[in-house]
Amino acid sequence: MALLVLACPLLLWYWLWFGLLPLRWQNSSLAGPDAPLQRAYRAAVLGRWKPVARLFEDAGQDWEKRSLYAQRMGHLAARRSDRWLKAWQLARPGDPDCALVLARARVLYAWKLRGQARAQDTSQRRFEGFHRELLASQADIRRAAELHPEDPGPYVAEIWRALGLGYRSREMRALWSEITARAPYHFEAHNTALQYWTAKWRGSKQLAREFAEKAAASAPPGSLLAVLPVIAWYENHADELGDAGFRSPQVRVLVDTALADVALADPDHPRLPEVRHVLAYFLYRQGRYRAAREQFRKVDGFTEALPWRYSYVKSLYYRAARTKTGRKALTEGRARK
Repeated sequence: MALLVLACPLLLWYWLWFGLLPLRWQNSSLAGPDAPLQRAYRAAVLGRWKPVARLFEDAGQDWEKRSLYAQRMGHLAARRSDRWLKAWQLARPGDPDCALVLARARVLYAWKLRGQARAQDTSQRRFEGFHRELLASQADIRRAAELHPEDPGPYVAEIWRALGLGYRSREMRALWSEITARAPYHFEAHNTALQYWTAKWRGSKQLAREFAEKAAASAPPGSLLAVLPVIAWYENHADELGDAGFRSPQVRVLVDTALADVALADPDHPRLPEVRHVLAYFLYRQGRYRAAREQFRKVDGFTEALPWRYSYVKSLYYRAARTKTGRKALTEGRARK
């Protein structure tokens, strides 16, 4: 009992120091606030599909929004409840929006079956289910593409199929041509394709870097694609170089370039919160706490973004970085006066 009494103050200090307070609820399904998507999501949890259908109708041909909506609603159907999606499909069997969500859900369900473990730690049974669902998803992807030929969304979903089934580079480039013909600067498409070209999937460090640099160089200002070299560096080097790598002049230039691009972006770009998470993390690791705090403030309360999503305890990981940033920003501010 005496040991417990002595330990309590130490535990409280640890809790505060490492950033686990304030105990604000974190939304682990989104990267940032999106009121229409959040309303539709809540309705779907209750089994109602019509608000989801209206969400897509209101998005029109905004391919970035449609892609985000399909991703998040597909995630809900794959991991929590698909009753609303089945009801939508039954009520409107030829609805292209429903078909898009269904395709995303099928691919995401396959990845759910695989799990997050590394290949050597994943059972044969999981791999069999994973590959079975990915193979079957081709029909759903093809149907979504046929129902809405202009939409790059079904092809973006197929990139995840390419990752899992190991498309050859020739097949991936053909798929990429379908996407860029419809939306040459589509953020999610580029961000997902970058994963394909990383060493941990189907490419190499060099291919990932080259893909990111080429995309960033050819994109118009404000497209958010300037963050791709930052993400490529993270995928290639974060584990091996540590703080020294994050603070190198090369990486600082990459971050500053992405910050300038964010300043020119549409404030309503649906993928802007994801980019802010990446920049907040890099600025935090670089010791640029006041700049990191500005990015954290715009996405606080949401954790579905890189790098937090790579952690099994992403909310705690996010809180630790955010709270340390806030504390250090105060010190940094006083030091400059």
